[in-house]
Amino acid sequence: MKSLLHSYCKILALSILLFNTQQNTFAIGDKTEIYTPYTKVSVSPGSTVNYTLDVINNDERTINENVHISSIPRSWNYSLTADGMNINKLAVRANDKKALKLKIDIPYRVKKGYYTFYAKLGNGVSLPLTVNVSSAGANETELSCDQKNMEGTAKSNFSFSAVLKNKTANQQQYALMASPPKGWSVVIKANHKQATSTEVDANGTKNINYTIKAPYNVKAGTYKIPVKAVSGSTSAEMELEVVITGTYEMSFSTPSGLLSAKVTAGEDKKVELLIKNTGSTKLEDIELSASKPKNWEVSFDSQKIESLEPGKVVTVFANIKADKKAIPGDYVTEITAKTPETSQDLSFRIMVKTPMLMGWLGMIIILSTIGGVVFLIRKFGRR
Repeated sequence: MKSLLHSYCKILALSILLFNTQQNTFAIGDKTEIYTPYTKVSVSPGSTVNYTLDVINNDERTINENVHISSIPRSWNYSLTADGMNINKLAVRANDKKALKLKIDIPYRVKKGYYTFYAKLGNGVSLPLTVNVSSAGANETELSCDQKNMEGTAKSNFSFSAVLKNKTANQQQYALMASPPKGWSVVIKANHKQATSTEVDANGTKNINYTIKAPYNVKAGTYKIPVKAVSGSTSAEMELEVVITGTYEMSFSTPSGLLSAKVTAGEDKKVELLIKNTGSTKLEDIELSASKPKNWEVSFDSQKIESLEPGKVVTVFANIKADKKAIPGDYVTEITAKTPETSQDLSFRIMVKTPMLMGWLGMIIILSTIGGVVFLIRKFGRR
């Protein structure tokens, strides 16, 4: 009788255990789900597919179940993470949900076709995900740059950082080329070393730097610089863009380059001045001014020049009048040509001479003095 009762209790306990297990399995499958909006995608070889998987618990109790990806091809790499950690088991409170990040890296060497794998939670929840690899293998090269457009003046160096990606299953030797406008220069470096070619491993990348320099007299505008990487079986190219804002520069001198003159005190001197736009942008509102010695006068036939195109020259005359009481010697007059963006100074040296009348008067005084001395010597020298 005891043996029979003992056997009955064991059967009852086992039945309860099996019932609870079935209830648990049913509850997980019925009240818990894995959700993502994109369950079927088409990609090319070498692509990366990123999913956000929401594990939703509609039950009245917390679940704590293993989570994993099954039936994924061996050569495919994947990661299942949350908050930067790899996840193998997940707990979700009642009537709550948790988000997981699933990243799938598809290799370059892969056959065309449909691939289905499963995101699973415990033994009862499974979400099929399908990836359509749209082409077989890969014979592509990618040349990319995050910043393809730069702006500056003609004096700027434009440095572009690019990445050359070999998407083929074989190592490739690439020739590195650029086709800049005439007068421009392009220095190409692979991994910080100047090069005209570089080798990139299968499924690998190489950092490429392009340093572009514009000619000094380039006009303001937008310029395209095509660059290319070419191997025996594949190639890639892209277009870099440089925006030249222009340079504001001028030269200021005389036709002969001589920056000195002679003048008599109280008289004036007309000086021819040349202003040349040596930049790449039109100069506007060029104003002329002078810093002169005290009591001197400086005037210009054109005090202001409205505009001057790049490479053009304009002639201006300055009239410099010396102080009538100026003593003989050298005097400096500073003449400035100025725009809102740039300016140039010219130091002009004026040598003041003694007036002719004063010279003759001086000569007469000297001769009179000498004559007086001679007369006195003769008159009193005999006594």
